[in-house]
This record gives sequence, structure tokens and C-alpha cells, in this order.
Amino acid sequence: MIIAIAIVLFLLILSAVGAFGYHYYVKPSRMIDQLAFSKDAYSQVGGAKKLTRSEIMAQILSPIGALLPMSPQDNTLARRELVAAGIRTESAVQVFFGSKLLLAALLLSIALMFREQINNPVLKLVAPIAGAGIGFSLPAFLLSRRIERRQTEIRFSLPDVLDLLVICTEAGCGMDQALVNVSRELKSAHPAVSEELGIVNMEIMAGTTRSDALRSFGRRVGEDEIKKLVAMLIQTDRFGTSVAEALRTQSDYLRIRRRQEAEERAGKVGVKLVFPIFFFCLPSLLVVTAGSGILQLLHNLGSINAH
Repeated sequence: MIIAIAIVLFLLILSAVGAFGYHYYVKPSRMIDQLAFSKDAYSQVGGAKKLTRSEIMAQILSPIGALLPMSPQDNTLARRELVAAGIRTESAVQVFFGSKLLLAALLLSIALMFREQINNPVLKLVAPIAGAGIGFSLPAFLLSRRIERRQTEIRFSLPDVLDLLVICTEAGCGMDQALVNVSRELKSAHPAVSEELGIVNMEIMAGTTRSDALRSFGRRVGEDEIKKLVAMLIQTDRFGTSVAEALRTQSDYLRIRRRQEAEERAGKVGVKLVFPIFFFCLPSLLVVTAGSGILQLLHNLGSINAH
């Protein structure tokens, strides 16, 4: 069994080193990249588009995900979560479920490989099941973390969005044109909210009403502050109140809340540092400050016992 494990580890390391060397040193497409500077030379190789790493992974995982039977409800829920994470490709759902199946099979194989090394019979039964369950649940966990990070990024960018909307509306722009300007100006500073506002603009240009496009914006992101902003914009549009004043009030509220969240996080730092200080800093400090004294004490005690 030990020989089999050593062979498997050797093959894994060999595959990793070979893939790294192939991709960065001897990849045949490097010649195509060098020839691509010439239009004629590029046309001679057929003008083939170079696939990115994510596209290659999508081509591998998409057929695997298609093997898993999915109900329309699961498909719709997965699509909604992927859109909330900023993933909108056509094969995103198949790739997502394919990654779940692949990780479940991989961790199950690893658990079965090391099963014989476990002496406890209960762990022998639980380890493969736990490995498959963890592998199947890991993509969903990573997706939820990505959704939380994106929602936080959009929430922190809202004060800047509202300030630009106030400037545009007070300069005489309509709400649709103001959204277009904000989406264009914040593309480098806040790409997530810029992308979402760009989708809102495209939906309005496609014939969707502004209220429906804004509601769709709130459903896609799933952030509470976005839903409040959407409700405020719809109400001001319906009742004809001042949009600039409402946006300025909302912007001030969001800035105060962002400062309060920063103060709350700063207040939690002391509590979070207790365990790292206790387990990592104090032992090293004890060794540095009292190490020589402890060694001298042990030496003296040993000499006393010898006499």
C-alpha cells in the first residue's frame, strides 16, 4: 500500500511539473503568438482564437455537469446565484455542477486510497462519505463567499455612485443618461457596480421600463442597500419629487453607515487578536525572555540531584 501511495504521489508531482513546463516553456502556441504580429502569418494558421484557462476548464467541466440531472428549480436557483456572483456565461450552470461532481469524485478517490491506513472501522465508513460530501459542497461554499464579496464591494461603492448621480441630475441630465454616465465613469474604480448599471442601461434601451429594469437590478445583486435605493428611485419617479435631494440624503446615510461599519470592525480587532497573541506571540516571547533562565534553573537542579 505504501508503494502504491508513493507511485501515485510521484505521478501527481510529475503531472504538475509537466503541465507547468508545458504551459510556460514549451507550449506550441508560442510560435503562433510570435507569428500573430503579422496579419498574413496569422491568417496562415487559420486565425484560431487562443483559449483562456477559464474557457478550457469550462469545456472540460460542462459535459460533466450535463450528466447530472437537474430540475428546473435547481437550474433557476443556480443561475440566480451565479448571476449574483457576476458569472453570466451560457454554460455557467453546467460548469458549476460539473465542478461539484469532479471534486466529489476526486475527494472520494483520495479517501478510498487512504482508507486502509485508518484503524477505526467507523472512520473507514465515514471518510469516503465525508470526502464526497465536502467535494460536492465546496463549489457552493466558494460561490456564496464570492457573492458576499461582490455585494460588499457594491455596497461600499454606492456613495460614489450616488454622488455622481447627484452631479449628473443637477447638471440637467435625465435619470437614464445619468445612469449611462455613472456606468462609464466608474468602470475602473468600481467595475462591479459599473457592470450592473450597464445592464440596467441595456435593458432600458431594449424597451424595458425604468422601474422594471431597476427592480431587476435589485434582484440580481441581492443587496439590501441596493433594494432600498431602487425603491427610492421608483418612488421619486412615480411621485415626481426631487431626485437629486433624495440621492444626496441616501448618499449621506450610506457614508455614515460605512464609517460605522469601519468603526465596528476596528473595535473587534482587539478581541480577534487574543487567540493569535496567546498561541503564537506569548510562547515565542516566553522563550526569548525566560528561556536562558529556565535552562540555567534546570542545569542547577540537575547538579543538585547529582550530588
